Amino acid sequence: MNKSGQFFTLIAIFLISLMFLSFELFSYFSENKSIKTRVSSMDSFLFSVEDNLERQLYISGFRILFLAENQITSSGVYIPDIDGFFQEAFFNATILGVPANSTILIGATYEDIVDSLNNKARKINVDITLNNSVLNISQNDPWYVNITLTSDFVMEDRTDLARWEKTQVISILIPVTSFEDPFFTINTYARISRKISQTPYEGAYSAGGDATGLVDHVDKGYYAANSEAPSFLDRFEGNIGPNINGIESFVNIPDLSAQALIIRDKSCIDYIYFSSLNPVAHDSVPNMPSWFKIDAEDGHDTKYGV
Repeated sequence: MNKSGQFFTLIAIFLISLMFLSFELFSYFSENKSIKTRVSSMDSFLFSVEDNLERQLYISGFRILFLAENQITSSGVYIPDIDGFFQEAFFNATILGVPANSTILIGATYEDIVDSLNNKARKINVDITLNNSVLNISQNDPWYVNITLTSDFVMEDRTDLARWEKTQVISILIPVTSFEDPFFTINTYARISRKISQTPYEGAYSAGGDATGLVDHVDKGYYAANSEAPSFLDRFEGNIGPNINGIESFVNIPDLSAQALIIRDKSCIDYIYFSSLNPVAHDSVPNMPSWFKIDAEDGHDTKYGV
């Protein structure tokens, strides 16, 4: 072969090699772009999953609290362990060992939440797993119940392109002002229900002989925060002990009389009135109804300005 032929052969080999290299580079970049697009779409889906989990956990928490209220109303007794009640309803869909017949729990259990997530995940060819899930119910504020779900979260593409593993912590707050006070339900035999409503008069109940704020606070059954009172969750258990997140209201004696309930000669602070506690109470409080009584224990008289 002459030199000219060799030269053209080398050129041909070079061009063919360049063509294959270009094809490989194109395939690489195309595949890389596809992976990046897939990762991006899964990342966006992960954010939507977290938002959806928050929404579903809020619904679950709200419904289980409502179910706890119903349980107290129908049974006439307190719930011994409100945390256990939550765990059982959420993870097992049972109440005190009995399958919940109420439609309230439909779509609100742990299994329902996982199924809902995977139904959405399947539409984009993804699998989601939640393992070692722990539910925590607490109060860090007198006016909110905090519910936290902690899980080992795994999301993976069915073609093994991408996989996420993380400790998923979802936390929501449910206002207690959406619910009724178990103390009143139990102690009035469900004849009187009182929805928790935060007072607008904190720090300004009465001043200079003007008790207008306190009168309205009592008449409307408002609640005030007090660390010497039981919290909202404590009230489900009938626990009258002090809690840093405690709340209290005044019992309206005329309301009890109207329902033919026994009247007690003691402080009208709810957790005192509905218990065996009986601190010395002030009679004939100026500018207040004759039936109104308040104790000086734990600074109640000072708090309410009487």
